[in-house]
Amino acid sequence: MNKKTLPAPEASGAPAAGQNPAIAVLTSGGDAQGMNAVVRAVVRTAIGAGADVYAVYEGLQGLVDGGDRIMKFDWGSVGSILHRGGTVIGTARSADFRQRAGRLKAARNLVHHGIDRLVVIGGDGSLSGTDLFRSEWSGLLEELVASGEITQEQAARHTHLIIAGVVGSIDNDMVGTDMTVGADSALHRIIEAIDALGSTAASHQRSFVVEVMGRHCGYLALMSAIAGGADYVLIPENPPAEGWEDEMCARLRAGRAAGRRDSIVVVAEGARDRSGAPITSQGIRDTLEERLGEDTRVTILGHVQRGGTPSAYDRWMPTLVGHAAALEVVNAGPDHEPQLIGVRNNRVARTPLMEAVERTREIPRLIDAGDYEGAMKARGSSFISMAEVFEGIAQVAPTGAGSGPRIAILHAGGLAPGMNTAVRAAVRFGLSRGHTMLGVQGSFQGLIDGKVAELTWGDVDGWVASGGAELGTSRIAPTLEQYYAVSRSLENNSIDALLIIGGHRAYEATYRMLQERDRYPGFRRPVICLPASIDNNLPGWEMTIGADTALCEIVSAVDRLKQSAMASRRCFVVEVMGRYCGYLALAGGLSVGAERVYLHEEGVRLADLTQDVAAMVDSFKNGRRFHLAIRNESASVGYTTEFLCQLFTEESGGDFDVRPMVLGHLQQGGNPTPFDRVHATRLAAYCVDWLSGQIAEGKRDWGFVGMTDGKLSTIPLKAMPDLVDMEFRRPLVQWWTELQPIMDALAMEPPS
Repeated sequence: MNKKTLPAPEASGAPAAGQNPAIAVLTSGGDAQGMNAVVRAVVRTAIGAGADVYAVYEGLQGLVDGGDRIMKFDWGSVGSILHRGGTVIGTARSADFRQRAGRLKAARNLVHHGIDRLVVIGGDGSLSGTDLFRSEWSGLLEELVASGEITQEQAARHTHLIIAGVVGSIDNDMVGTDMTVGADSALHRIIEAIDALGSTAASHQRSFVVEVMGRHCGYLALMSAIAGGADYVLIPENPPAEGWEDEMCARLRAGRAAGRRDSIVVVAEGARDRSGAPITSQGIRDTLEERLGEDTRVTILGHVQRGGTPSAYDRWMPTLVGHAAALEVVNAGPDHEPQLIGVRNNRVARTPLMEAVERTREIPRLIDAGDYEGAMKARGSSFISMAEVFEGIAQVAPTGAGSGPRIAILHAGGLAPGMNTAVRAAVRFGLSRGHTMLGVQGSFQGLIDGKVAELTWGDVDGWVASGGAELGTSRIAPTLEQYYAVSRSLENNSIDALLIIGGHRAYEATYRMLQERDRYPGFRRPVICLPASIDNNLPGWEMTIGADTALCEIVSAVDRLKQSAMASRRCFVVEVMGRYCGYLALAGGLSVGAERVYLHEEGVRLADLTQDVAAMVDSFKNGRRFHLAIRNESASVGYTTEFLCQLFTEESGGDFDVRPMVLGHLQQGGNPTPFDRVHATRLAAYCVDWLSGQIAEGKRDWGFVGMTDGKLSTIPLKAMPDLVDMEFRRPLVQWWTELQPIMDALAMEPPS
């Protein structure tokens, strides 16, 4: 990748001539996985932009204490922290900073270091406290000048305090960003626990009550209930109606009658009933034991949700926002309005800081006032829709369900973790709508052979966490000669609509069938494609089902790889899947801190390799012990992974070893991540609803799932050639390529 030049600070906000701008970064409040990724991105981006960077240890308390708690960082100071949980610079809740006297000390300490720009990573309390500090800044400096603690010249050089905020919170409770730093990793910890509990609960036919964090926000509870296949969930924003205990017990009884051997209820720590009384995990346990007469256990996950290694998402997303936050403060002028730096639809999003804080704090007030509809609306339409989806998939279909229109599901193309999750959700959601749900074994060939069977609620129990594809999948598409057989099978099995789950081969095969629809009566029924591919190379949808799981497998493998190389001087060239799409390579590179990424989209050229080798050899001579390059499997025909290793070895002069690592089908294995489970469920429910509408209205459209203005939509399948590079099987516009400059900025230290 060619190095991109970062924008220089605006003249209005730049320091005096000859002086670099100085910024500080700190983490405050509760810790969250991914904070280190933000710190790393802030430090390296700011250094690349020509700023001096300081880290403040122990959060806002470190600002008050000063001394060795405000340390200047260089490029290497944030090496090898991307994979670490918590925060390496520490965090604390500071009582001193809440007092003006404490903030006065903090202002003095910052001015003495020449710092007047802050990136604060924390929750709403930390961010609002920092904004108060900013608003008092000029008055604090006047006091310090009057007391002789700083000079008038120092005050004149730092007339404004410029701040940007990044939310570090596992609760995902901040308005203004789709995800807060740490929420995805916390969901990983919860799902690991629920999956483990599910196996022991099934062994003994037990019920488990799982309490998760979320004092005012039900995100973790709701999403873990969906991803973990729970029977019932209780969240603060939407208390259950009076008599909820009867409904909960009836649902668990129905699940057992349908064949479930385990029952799981998820409750957020802040759950309450409609009268405002707390709903506790122990109270739920007592209710279940008393009314169901079965052994029930309580698991309170507590701070384990904050711990552990950050997920892949909580590495690349915090890197993205940390990079943006650093540029935000480095480039800002004196009239800069503090911004919350977050993400919307995988892009950096900026929201006025105090607007985001106030809108966030309004939600607990709505809950306390009993305005639960308002609280749900404040969480957003996606949160509301996921709560509705959960109700559709958790309730056992009543007797007689499945007598309505017949919707068939089949897989096509390569395997993607999350395919089973999507089938489970589609079947259960379809049954809740009164449809007959059918599964096709063996992809299109199975449809031709008539391997079509009805799927019941109990048939898909346990599929939510299962990797692989229970219905089977195949890359073999029907030929033109087989279209008649496909059409006849659709007719013979009275299939009213078809849901196809798969990747590019599935989309391409379906598109070709669309071209022949008028010739075959069986094709005259609605069809929709749900995107499932680890390659993340499909049009319309930016994160295909399976891509997050594959990325996590890459990250896990490389983490272990780095540990194996600690005792030696070594370069690894890691080859990842993706065919001609470089998403896994680039996102993987961002997530593991690779020095170099080779993509088909950019190509691999001899001139670039010459520069790479020279930089690598020089870095090892200057003390580097590990160098990581990630290569997309189709980056180049000639410059293979083996060739790169031979080239690097030849040029190493014996100073370091070079080893290849081809991850292969490891990336398609494993159980789906919470991200892939939640989104597979979301998309499957959308597809069933869309097909239901088509059937009800007598339509026969063919399409694939997309996103329009931030909302789920169906894109006509006939538009596919206009959106896809058919030669290389990837979208013409790939959103993730916007991350390349960030990769460049953080990969290698700029020359001094």
